[in-house]
Amino acid sequence: MADRILEKQHEHEREQERERLRKLEQQDLEVESKRGARPLEGFAGGHTTWTGDQDDQAAARVHAGDADAAREASERQARLEPAEPQSEDEDDSGLRRE
Repeated sequence: MADRILEKQHEHEREQERERLRKLEQQDLEVESKRGARPLEGFAGGHTTWTGDQDDQAAARVHAGDADAAREASERQARLEPAEPQSEDEDDSGLRRE
């Protein structure tokens, strides 16, 4: 009798955890469906000597395809497909090597 009660309690707890994870996943999907600039968390109020035009040209050249590559990697991961290196400069994760 006590075993049955404990088993019901454990099943109820597992179902609550699954529901919590479903809600978190739904929130993640909603955030990811909206494209656009996102603030850097943790750095909003930090002091920096960095200026806006430092390395802009180099950054634009080096990181030109990062957003598309990251989106493709995320979609590939969601489909559980292995990464395919597209050039000599990329490793197996699909990210550029420096």
